[in-house]
Amino acid sequence: MGDSGTVGGGFQGWPPQAFAWFEGLERDNSRAWFQAHRDTYERCVRAPLDALVAELEPAFGQGRARVFRPNRDTRFSADKSPYKTQAAAMIGAYYVQVSADGLTAGAGYHHMARDQLERYRPAAAGVAGAELAQLLAGYERDGLELWGEEVRTAPRGWSRDHPRIALLRRKGVVVGRHDPPAPWLHTAAARRRVEELWRAARPLVAWLERQVGPSELPERERP
Repeated sequence: MGDSGTVGGGFQGWPPQAFAWFEGLERDNSRAWFQAHRDTYERCVRAPLDALVAELEPAFGQGRARVFRPNRDTRFSADKSPYKTQAAAMIGAYYVQVSADGLTAGAGYHHMARDQLERYRPAAAGVAGAELAQLLAGYERDGLELWGEEVRTAPRGWSRDHPRIALLRRKGVVVGRHDPPAPWLHTAAARRRVEELWRAARPLVAWLERQVGPSELPERERP
């Protein structure tokens, strides 16, 4: 394979140059370095990610795809590094990320807004919560990880002795998997790995969409 992951017009993985590019950016996260190596980013990082999203979008949320920009928002951060050291995309509730550390895929609601939490917690505490608990236990048995922010103690209005306090403390519910760098990431097997995780997570996404749904708050009031 050449230095593009889209030979023949379809996703064929990220070439080795992509991971070397990420390593270089980690060593020198500057605009000068990025501009000098922009062509490698476009061909070896961004083009394969675009191709992957194009292939998976019809099955996982047509019209809901978002490929994140490489630029960091540094306005409110002490870290003024201008670029993200990973490339990522979302299709609705489904997420994929590639970096020097490998490939990460996940699905769910990572940061629920206030109105979402107001719907999530009663659902998790009620009859529907039994289904959620069963789903998450099954994912853990299958070797997937449970991600998402949590509050340290019981949320306001809920007892710390509640039988589902572990679910009620959650502010995000995501299942995912991280794969370290390996030769198969340079092939179409990377798509199959992401698709396998996303298909497995469909029952969780369906539960969240049914019981919680999208935030109706203004954008400025969301996490």
